[in-house]
Amino acid sequence: MDIDHAIRDAGAKMEARTGRNLVAAMVIGIALGAIFILSLLFDKQWFIPFIAVFVGFGTWELATISRTANRHVPRIPVLVAALAMLPATFYFGYLGQLLTLAAGIVFAIVWHIVQRRLSSSDVTDRDMIMSAFTLAYVPFLASFAVLMTARDGGQWWTMGTMIIIASVDTGAFATGVLFGKTPMAPKISPKKTWEGFLGSAIFGSVAGYFIATLMLHIDWWWGVLLGLIILGVATVGDLIESLIKRELGTKDASQFLPGHGGFLDRLDSVLPSMFVASVFAILFS
Repeated sequence: MDIDHAIRDAGAKMEARTGRNLVAAMVIGIALGAIFILSLLFDKQWFIPFIAVFVGFGTWELATISRTANRHVPRIPVLVAALAMLPATFYFGYLGQLLTLAAGIVFAIVWHIVQRRLSSSDVTDRDMIMSAFTLAYVPFLASFAVLMTARDGGQWWTMGTMIIIASVDTGAFATGVLFGKTPMAPKISPKKTWEGFLGSAIFGSVAGYFIATLMLHIDWWWGVLLGLIILGVATVGDLIESLIKRELGTKDASQFLPGHGGFLDRLDSVLPSMFVASVFAILFS
């Protein structure tokens, strides 16, 4: 019983410090990671429905929390455009990616105008800008992962990038919880510390080294560089999402994923990282 109490107390203290249910977070993270790997190893076309779940829910969440007194984002057209962008990018490359983005923005604006005309409401520039931002931030950035996966051997770049991102997150969490004392951006994300950032740099560099030499078969220093760049853009992406949620007055995008928050909360560091990795994949193709 003493051991059980000690474990529960430790878990309660950890949850109080992180604000998350760590057991639920770990179980869901492992399950999603296994499905992600299988989707790439079995047939990389299965990566499209896998990422479509994240992109669909993430787009819906951002559109939902953006529906405030000052702005309104139509959820159905942005969701349709977001889901259409992924297969279009996989099968038609940059052309499908850009055309779907442009068509999605036009579709959202037209839908918005018609909807507001029927309800005798005004359409503001803020509404249109937020609709376009929703499509550019979630599905467009995520489509670079699809674009990279579609290349010959691209599934290894996508898998390697996710391993580096997971290593960066793990390093930041572990060192932040154990040694974190100096806040990085207290007004935007108070739980991020410079000690956690240093730990994530170490973990990301080591992961980049092994991914480069064992999986991507490129020189090790390129892997370390990729790990450090992903660390930078992932941290910025995390802070940007925190800033967006702070501006919109919410803590989590949703509670769909216990211990994680919403799908959008899991995409914050992935979205810019996939763009950077896709550039590396092109350089080394």
